[in-house]
Amino acid sequence: MQAVLKDAEDRMKKVLATLEKEFSRLRTGRASSALLEGVRVDYYGTPTQLDQLASVATPDSRTITIQPWDRKAFADIEKAIMKSGLGLTPVNDGKVIRISIPPLTEDRRKELVKMGKKHTEEAKVAVRNIRRDANEALKKKKSDKKINEDDQHKGQEDVQKLTDNYIVKTDEAFSKKEKEIMEI
Repeated sequence: MQAVLKDAEDRMKKVLATLEKEFSRLRTGRASSALLEGVRVDYYGTPTQLDQLASVATPDSRTITIQPWDRKAFADIEKAIMKSGLGLTPVNDGKVIRISIPPLTEDRRKELVKMGKKHTEEAKVAVRNIRRDANEALKKKKSDKKINEDDQHKGQEDVQKLTDNYIVKTDEAFSKKEKEIMEI
């Protein structure tokens, strides 16, 4: 029974970590190298992560600088950033690519909050699916006579407490991100 609970908790932790990663990609008013984490550059015909082609830095709260290690990669990096859908415009001065993070408009902030809410709902669904899997595993253990009915009910209560706990954590993560996005 403890193995089922441990497995469920590990999977729920991964869901929360994935949610945090999704939130780090949502743009706020501040510059962050995490914004460019998902950007893939077509480098000599191979999709390559941006951080494997260049050093990405944030010299101040409104600017991201990208310094490619290969001079031939400048155009490909710029193209990848433009196609990423982040709404960022790279400026190439021959040595580094600078991206100025413009202040977000009210509409864009609301759109980002909606995206955050969508990611949160997806995480909640994943947590509930893990709960269902754990409950089914407990039922199977009972039908295989590895645990009795009382243990099954106790296990299901523990799984429900765990689920409730992780649902609260996803909501807390969302409200923190929402506050960050709406901050001017």
